Amino acid sequence: MAFRNYILVCGGTACESSKANAIYEALVTESKAQGVADEVQIVKTGCFGFCEQGPIVKILPEDSFYVQVKPEDAKELIAEHVIKGREVKRLLYAKEGSRKHAKVEDIEFYQKQFRIVLRNCGFIDPENIDEYIAREGYASLEKVLFEMTAEDVINELKIAGLRGRGGAGFPTWMKWNFTRQADSKQKFIVVNADEGDPGAYMDRSTLEGDPHSVLEAMAIAGKTVGSNQGYIYIRAEYPLAIKRLEIAMAQAREYGLLGKNILDSGFDFDIEIRLGAGAFVCGEETALLASIEGRRGMPVPRPPFPAVKGLWGKPTVINNVETWANIPMIILKGGDWFSKIGTADSHGTKVFALTGKIRNSGLVEVPMGTTLREIIYDIGGGIANDKEFKAVQTGGPSGGVITKDFLDTPIDFGSLIKLGSMMGSGGMIVMDEDDCIVDVAKFYLNFTVDESCGKCAPCRIGGRSLANLLEKITKGKGELADLDQMVEIGEAMKKASLCALGQTAPNPILSTLHYFRDEYLAHVVDKKCPAGKCKSLISYNILADKCIGCTACARKCPVGAIAGERREVHVIDQAACIKCGVCFETCKFGAIEVR
Repeated sequence: MAFRNYILVCGGTACESSKANAIYEALVTESKAQGVADEVQIVKTGCFGFCEQGPIVKILPEDSFYVQVKPEDAKELIAEHVIKGREVKRLLYAKEGSRKHAKVEDIEFYQKQFRIVLRNCGFIDPENIDEYIAREGYASLEKVLFEMTAEDVINELKIAGLRGRGGAGFPTWMKWNFTRQADSKQKFIVVNADEGDPGAYMDRSTLEGDPHSVLEAMAIAGKTVGSNQGYIYIRAEYPLAIKRLEIAMAQAREYGLLGKNILDSGFDFDIEIRLGAGAFVCGEETALLASIEGRRGMPVPRPPFPAVKGLWGKPTVINNVETWANIPMIILKGGDWFSKIGTADSHGTKVFALTGKIRNSGLVEVPMGTTLREIIYDIGGGIANDKEFKAVQTGGPSGGVITKDFLDTPIDFGSLIKLGSMMGSGGMIVMDEDDCIVDVAKFYLNFTVDESCGKCAPCRIGGRSLANLLEKITKGKGELADLDQMVEIGEAMKKASLCALGQTAPNPILSTLHYFRDEYLAHVVDKKCPAGKCKSLISYNILADKCIGCTACARKCPVGAIAGERREVHVIDQAACIKCGVCFETCKFGAIEVR
């Protein structure tokens, strides 16, 4: 049945938290009330990616891109756009200071993106298997079942050059081949959906917007390596992704795409979901497998690797969500097609969660080799509030900071490691001039200390020692010897820790010490925090020549540390001041300075 219009409502977690469900219901209600319910199809999709502008509604065939939509806008969208054929211009996206854009291809945020992993997010109803099939879904599984041998699949992955997107970048074909060649009657397929980096939501959005792509890839892997059972390990904090996975699995079984005798091929494969409790260390594959088995999630030494001895001691293929989502397209279009995207040693695309002090935060998928400058300025729109760019953290707690001197670095596995950072799973947090680098390093270090399983001494003791030294420095009690000691401890942790959590935990400290040593010296030698973030190293003072005695600061001070009569210069009692900054934010006359 053909419709006059197709209305796509972003149904990702971010937009749902901003009343996307209410917008969807309002559009359905208004279409009925205005007599066009039979002429429009209204669909809740996955994430559009442009999270800064959500909730988002897109109307086809005009490809009109409406942003920051509210439930009360539904009446006008139906009346004007659907019935009268006139775009509601006030809701169309517009870059600051420019004309209103009507179409997605006109929006800078999307112009340098190339979607493979996110190809269906924002286009289909993730709870409707027919819409996935309509976009060539499960065609790759059919091809593998009836047209390809296991060797053919491995060879296509080898030609494609797909490397694991979870952080390590291990060749996917090689991992699958180890499991395929392992001598065992029972083998397993596992999806690592335990995404735990601060600010990262790539895997969650993929599962919310296109769950069938991962299910299809798992079945392809099962047929290739000789496995009949798969597990999706996903953190319980992702309820929408879990719900859509459960719906997708039920639909796939109903259509004969999961379970016994898939598509009458004689191949059996089914999938179960295992919920994680949010432990960051369970993102490490051996800890994850232990958790699936019902044991405490703690890493074990490798080798043997899970590919030959994994879940319950059986050969196991384990990849993260983004890696799996690439598989159907590689099989469908061929490894050669995929290999031509990206750089010489990093093929394909990479999905990033672009967050922090950026104008256009959101989910971004770009070809490998795209520069940081292109992502931050062309796609992200530059630094928010016209502030100066300071650094970007890639790789989450395991990565490091990259300064403005390296903004033109092409993003691939090797380039980021050379800069003292890493690709990681895809978190990208932008910092501006107001961020304290020492405080940022302390935040990430405290995170990894809290998430350490405590099994090995280098991580358990070394991490806590680094955290104590950073706390000492931000309190104004640091010594020059502390900086050398942090480097020494960090290098030891990298060499001796049992798993990647401990091995990479010092990266934020080591990279910030390398690129921002002057800022550390300011904290240690001058006892000052240049960014004004470390409370122990700053003070608020009232400027006598600017204070008019309005009493606003005194009235807002939560501890009564400001004294002065009306129309007289006020004074801050430094002993009583808790350095909360309320006075600085309250004063409209610039009479309070931060030293």
